[in-house]
Amino acid sequence: MGVTFTDVDDEDDFDETHEINVTPFIDVVLVLLIVFMVAAPLSTVDLPVDLPTSSAVPHTKPDKPTYVSIKADLAVAIGETPVKRVDLVRTLDTEDSNKDRRIFLRADRAVSYGDMMDVLEILRLGGYTKVALVALEGLAAPDQAVPPSPIQQR
Repeated sequence: MGVTFTDVDDEDDFDETHEINVTPFIDVVLVLLIVFMVAAPLSTVDLPVDLPTSSAVPHTKPDKPTYVSIKADLAVAIGETPVKRVDLVRTLDTEDSNKDRRIFLRADRAVSYGDMMDVLEILRLGGYTKVALVALEGLAAPDQAVPPSPIQQR
């Protein structure tokens, strides 16, 4: 059994194709997409602070916000890096010397008003006057509301 080809043109056997193979490019893009989808949630601040809730309308966040956190044990941190209170302004200055940027202050629910005001005063004396307080979004539940302390009569 023999087969004969009558319409065979030997000159076109090794022609170059001028088409781009995009399959490897799509594979790389999909792998990068998966990597960024996994890495994006890990880049947020993960310092455990029990924030109070607020019903205020949230404002837009800047691209790279600076968080100063006060934990329940009164330890202060910039982002996730713990710092001493006396070094707070110096550390903020070394990160970015722009004093007009907004500083987001996160304080645990157990932190007293006076301790939070001490940190605000340190920031104000350091030249950081644009400080925003951070709270969880949503309505505060009645059981989460902190009852006012009873007034002691003398």
